[in-house]
Amino acid sequence: MKQMAATLFTLSSPSPSPSLVTFLSCSTTHNHFSSFTAKPTLPIHRTKRPISLSATSLHSPSTGDPPPQVQTFWEWLQDQGVVSAKSPVRPGMVPEGLGLIAKKDIARNEVVLEIPNRFWINPDAVAASEIGSVCSELKPWVSVALFLIREKLREDSKWRVYLDILPESTDSTLFWSDEELGELQGTQLLSTTLGVKEYVQNEFLKVEEEIILPNKQLFPAPITLDDFFWAFGILRSRAFSRGQNLVLVPLADLINHSPSITTEDYGWEIKGAGLFSRDLTFSLRSPVSVKAGEQVFVQYDLNKSNADLALDYGFVESKSERNAYTLTLEISESDPFFGDKLDIAETNGFGETAYFDILLDRPLPPGLIPYLRLVALSGTDAFLLESIFRNTVWGHLDLPVSRSNEELICRVVRDGCKSALSGYHNTIEEDEKLMEEGNLDRRLEIAVRIRAGEKKVLQQIDEIFKERESELDELEYYQERRLKDLGLVGEQGEIIFWETN
Repeated sequence: MKQMAATLFTLSSPSPSPSLVTFLSCSTTHNHFSSFTAKPTLPIHRTKRPISLSATSLHSPSTGDPPPQVQTFWEWLQDQGVVSAKSPVRPGMVPEGLGLIAKKDIARNEVVLEIPNRFWINPDAVAASEIGSVCSELKPWVSVALFLIREKLREDSKWRVYLDILPESTDSTLFWSDEELGELQGTQLLSTTLGVKEYVQNEFLKVEEEIILPNKQLFPAPITLDDFFWAFGILRSRAFSRGQNLVLVPLADLINHSPSITTEDYGWEIKGAGLFSRDLTFSLRSPVSVKAGEQVFVQYDLNKSNADLALDYGFVESKSERNAYTLTLEISESDPFFGDKLDIAETNGFGETAYFDILLDRPLPPGLIPYLRLVALSGTDAFLLESIFRNTVWGHLDLPVSRSNEELICRVVRDGCKSALSGYHNTIEEDEKLMEEGNLDRRLEIAVRIRAGEKKVLQQIDEIFKERESELDELEYYQERRLKDLGLVGEQGEIIFWETN
């Protein structure tokens, strides 16, 4: 059994090696069962909105009046007929930086902005531009990133007034210094951040070689890796996206997030401009009623962890359920039962690799325990992999299979937790003391909350499987259940002997 366990459950630290799954999606390479690594994330989704432009980035005092660049941007929108004196919101300075302020009382689900598609920056805008012909085969986000950089470097860009209000960076971990990233030692967020940065660098080198350098007449000004990171960060934090479709919507991208908003409904939609028009309009709604003078908020994503929020936007929340740790499980190709196990996993909605987000103070996710038992099946338990059980095996895996199987998954998960916890350079108590003392730099506070949250989740996982270990002698396993079904064991576990005449 020990030899089999070593084959199936190799412990390792996260090893980032990103690849694109879908728009801005990053994955990491994993070893076997107890490889605790960051899952693939989708940084831009249905209602995930940006970290706003900070007041300091515009060199303006933090007052209710927007800086000159923002006022110029607002006047431009008015001149273009996008907004008017009757518009229900206006840009203004808020604690987050820039935000949208209600000019009047706004009802729940009321439309606060409608931006026509001629003011969107998306792959269609790129296709219609001077660089459209050389960007047609690029990933959508890469083409938009190049477009943003090129327009930013052009003084005569028609997007100048919008580009002038965009921040040079956010507090996203993508823009942290090496020293700041050092505060994330041991965390999954550090692994994911480094993986994303490596991915962006590789994409830049590729597009530089294939598009930028061969077309210097279209890209006369030098484009650097820092430029590419800037564009990536802007898209990651500000673009609205569904699937592969992404769009930057000037003004709408100033909407900020509030943890008090507990619904993602009424966020935004793209609709036709009119019955006889082919034009589209981006419509932004308020999910709650807002009083005049108050800021309009949305909920970025109820399912994002603090690590996701820190990576995408540069902030975290204090809610315990935002703290998460992703357990990555994998059916090893060296497993002698690899094919059967993979078939069973796929039949039940999983794959060769499965990711389970464990949230603080929440039950283990459905499917985690059956998948663990499946990966651990070996020896005399392997009969459950036979084709005769194929339609019922998942039901059997919902319950303990055997003592050895259950003991193995407990031991390996607990070993994995201890290994992951040893990677942090401080304790939960030390982190909590830092937070209690206060006066932390914004990025240091993010790092402290992230690492404390991850450690709490790891301790929670360890406690769950520690308790399960203590119950191994009391659990009912497959063979006992089977004998009961056949009437060969009584309710108290006694063996029933049948007498023959």
